[in-house]
Amino acid sequence: MAIKHGRHQEDPGRGESPPGHTYLSATGLRARGWTPAMVRRLLGEPDLLRTNPVFRSAPRARLYLVARVEAAEQGEEFRAVAAAAARRSAVGRAAALRRRREVLARIAAEPIDVPRLAPDRLAELAVEHRNRLDAERALRRPGHVPDPATVDGAEPGALDRWKVDYLRHRLTRYDEILDELHGRTGRAAAEELLRRRIYTAVTKAYPDLARECERRLSEQQCGPPPG
Repeated sequence: MAIKHGRHQEDPGRGESPPGHTYLSATGLRARGWTPAMVRRLLGEPDLLRTNPVFRSAPRARLYLVARVEAAEQGEEFRAVAAAAARRSAVGRAAALRRRREVLARIAAEPIDVPRLAPDRLAELAVEHRNRLDAERALRRPGHVPDPATVDGAEPGALDRWKVDYLRHRLTRYDEILDELHGRTGRAAAEELLRRRIYTAVTKAYPDLARECERRLSEQQCGPPPG
């Protein structure tokens, strides 16, 4: 970002800014290929410190004269360190891409074992799981009153949701794989792949739950509807 200062503009940290001078912020320098290390090595201290007009307690912006930046960019040292930084960046991107592929390959190879249960037994366990979560919610939320459900009293759509919730609960051991990937490149893609594989496996084991699984995948891709 280039910033132009005219006559009579002052900064508390560095006195009056020379008239007609244009400066680059850290953002502007990054856009030109400068890294923080390059700035420290080739430019040193900023030419102007500008106070944030909105958050005056925030650190002052470090501004560098465009003329000084351009002069540095013409030098052999800048070209050498810029080329070295570009090589390091390329190596880092390649390593990140390799880690991402490794993570996705692991998720793709992991077998998804969905428990096969008789329809009545699945419905019974799903309602029990739903009621247990409802009771736990009352412990966390003082105003929540538990409302136990029954298999016979549940609407078909609600029962399907509870069945998928129960089966997903039975498959939470796969989340341990994601916990091992905390902060690693490819985690978001791994989460998406794992969700898709789990719901695909549930659909294969229980074709009558296909619509509910498709609904969940669609919501996760598009986000929940506006409230």
